[in-house]
Amino acid sequence: MGDSESHIANNSAEYFRAFVSYSHADAAAAQKLHRKIETYRLPKSLRLAGIDKPSDGRLGKIFRDREDLPAAQDLSEAVKQALAVSQALIVLCSPDAQASPWVAREIELFRELHPDRPILAAILRGEPEEAFPEPLRQGREPLAADLRKEGDGWRLGLLKIVSGIAEVPLDALVQRDAQRRLRSVMAVTGGALAALLVMIGMTIFAFQQRSEAQHQQAEAEGMVEYMLTDLRTRLKGVGRLDVMTDVNERAMDYYEGQGDLSDMPAESLERRARILHAMGEDDEKRGDLDKALAKFTEAHRVTEALLAQDPDNPDRIFGHAQSEYWVGYVAYMTNNWFLTNKHWSKYNLFADKLVSGDPTNTKWLREAGYASGNLCTLALRSQSDGKEALDICQSATQKMQLVLEAEPINEQAKRDLANRFGWLAEAYINTNNRKLAAKAYRNQETILEALVESKPRDLSLTDQWARVLMTTAELHKDLGNDAVVQEYSERATALVVKLISRDPKNQKWKKWKLRTENILKGNKK
Repeated sequence: MGDSESHIANNSAEYFRAFVSYSHADAAAAQKLHRKIETYRLPKSLRLAGIDKPSDGRLGKIFRDREDLPAAQDLSEAVKQALAVSQALIVLCSPDAQASPWVAREIELFRELHPDRPILAAILRGEPEEAFPEPLRQGREPLAADLRKEGDGWRLGLLKIVSGIAEVPLDALVQRDAQRRLRSVMAVTGGALAALLVMIGMTIFAFQQRSEAQHQQAEAEGMVEYMLTDLRTRLKGVGRLDVMTDVNERAMDYYEGQGDLSDMPAESLERRARILHAMGEDDEKRGDLDKALAKFTEAHRVTEALLAQDPDNPDRIFGHAQSEYWVGYVAYMTNNWFLTNKHWSKYNLFADKLVSGDPTNTKWLREAGYASGNLCTLALRSQSDGKEALDICQSATQKMQLVLEAEPINEQAKRDLANRFGWLAEAYINTNNRKLAAKAYRNQETILEALVESKPRDLSLTDQWARVLMTTAELHKDLGNDAVVQEYSERATALVVKLISRDPKNQKWKKWKLRTENILKGNKK
């Protein structure tokens, strides 16, 4: 494609299943790939009927130009028309393709016309950094097939490209290919001994190909794990709720494409549950509790079943504990104290079970601190007995202090302890001990001030810092310290405005803005 052009019918409604872009130096490989794709037939079980899908299982027309492009400054109208009616773009990558301005322009135009349609990169020669045209290294990562002998080779590489075009599972194509080859060889040999040898060979081949598919699945789930952990943490730090939502949806799309959930291993189901937790958390931040509860409930169903199968497995206990927390959190947000206590008490029991099974594990101790902290929050919000609430809050704070003692440079441990000091301060206020409340707030302020100085761009820290300033202002308002109230409420307002500018849809921050403004208004009366 890139350095050459073909004529297509002057029919604007013409449909191409894929457009092959390549350098003129790779014309022979492009012709070979074009022929193999157009003659490939999907298994009957994977065929979809429709006017744009041949009933015989073929993928449909593939556009590949045949004549050299003229010495022009831009792509011809024929090529532009073909790109406009193509459902996917296949880029044959090589050092020549990387040097071709035509290949680069075809990629750019296809993305402009169809930002949501797939681009499939197939490496012919060279390493990715010397073979991928520049536009492929920008934007989202293209799906790659390695046609080199040391890579996938032509057989598996073709199946990967077909899988991407037809949007069908690679494993199903690999198994079908092995079966087809087996039938072909058996038809030729005809002898029982020959058939047995072929079956052995095909079994080995199928096993190897299945191992490759499993390797691909492991890599995909490794990427999902990265999106759920490191990437999500970084996106939280910059307040990009919109990007986090896209990350979650892409990860969920991967699992939806795996077919029957009952066939998935437990580890994959656990990851899926964590995605549901993450998506539900984002729904809650946008104020959509109904959507959040639906996702948390589905995750709860899955983690509960996994725990029932392996009740002493710490990972299963931990996974279901998270589900209990999130379902309880929605109940907490709707002031349903009975359901909140039901789920958060179970969360606390699971956390204690984890600690009793491995008392030196700081991850489990941190969970116990979270669980006790939730019950502390619930006791304060539901106006339980003040002394009982204070005892719970003190216990949660002590657990977080133990975590920090075990991991003194752990930033998350510092954040968690700062949070617990904030709730402990509220528990002291609830028992009319404002001096100890002020001391707890000072402890919280000291920790957060150091954290914010070390990471001024981390919006999750700014979030905590704004809360500290806001609650400290409210405490000193009760104590009658007008100057302190003015200082802290103004600083809190400035931080909240900054937070909202980074994520205008965050309902929590909008409520905080009203809260800080009300503190200022009350102080001026």
